[in-house]
Amino acid sequence: MSKTSLSHPGAKKAILTAWLVAGTLDILAACTQFYFKTDKSPTIVLKYVASGAFGPEAMQGGIGIIIWGLVFHYLIALGCVMAFFFLYPNVKIMRANKWVTAIVFALLAWVVTTRLIVPLSRIKPAPFNFSNAWKAMAILIFMIGIPITFIIGKYYDNKEKK
Repeated sequence: MSKTSLSHPGAKKAILTAWLVAGTLDILAACTQFYFKTDKSPTIVLKYVASGAFGPEAMQGGIGIIIWGLVFHYLIALGCVMAFFFLYPNVKIMRANKWVTAIVFALLAWVVTTRLIVPLSRIKPAPFNFSNAWKAMAILIFMIGIPITFIIGKYYDNKEKK
């Protein structure tokens, strides 16, 4: 059995836990930050996410578009978890310090999102804003990087003890 086998006991539970925790924390943080910044409905965040597939028309959508935004958000979060799950046991430096790994992984997720996913989507890229970028990076560090690193890291730590 490989180091990254999904059939290993506990692998699916670790992935599911990391996915739901990180995905939920991230969307809650994004919606909360948006609401306090704009005093507008946080459903706009989910419409924005959906607009990546459906274009600017998604911003006028209703509950269906909001659900699509949530689905796309969780699919992206699952992609982050799966990438981490397969990288962590195979990239030795990731095990050196979980805090550094969490930060670097979150920053990598930010780069992939802003430089790959958004440009390939139907979202009109916003001009770069340093303040907004730092806030987005901080959210990803605390809501994506840390939970994924420690949940998946604990799974591999426990697996090695057996």
